[in-house]
Amino acid sequence: MTTLRTTRFARANFVLEKPFTSINLEAQERHLRRKLLVLEDGTELLVDFEKTAKLEDGDCFVLDDGRLVQIAAQEEDLLEVRGANQTHLAKLAWHIGNRHLEAQIERHRILIRLDHVIAKMLEGQGAMVKPVREKFSPENGAYAHAH
Repeated sequence: MTTLRTTRFARANFVLEKPFTSINLEAQERHLRRKLLVLEDGTELLVDFEKTAKLEDGDCFVLDDGRLVQIAAQEEDLLEVRGANQTHLAKLAWHIGNRHLEAQIERHRILIRLDHVIAKMLEGQGAMVKPVREKFSPENGAYAHAH
């Protein structure tokens, strides 16, 4: 069996041609430098980037032969965190950040990985917390450029 190879990727907004296939990856799986992935049909894909990259839903691997493999963000089990108002939500974000947790910050809510201990802590701060299953695209950390 032939292993496909990629050393580069294209951001979703720069993809002009139709990908020949796609692959579903969770948020942590989309943060990579060198890894062997398996496509839906069983074909292996060696990702061999020069530097670590954080890929998003819709981005594409550019194969050595020029074909594209689209990356689809896979739904994950998460916690949705809501506050009483914007100030309260900002305080909840501080508590999440203080624990160095990955978070997807939106206007009226924050998504974090499922963690019952953190859920109880946030509820103790007055947060409304509920489990959800959605695509997860956490913010890059302040030191993301160093990894």
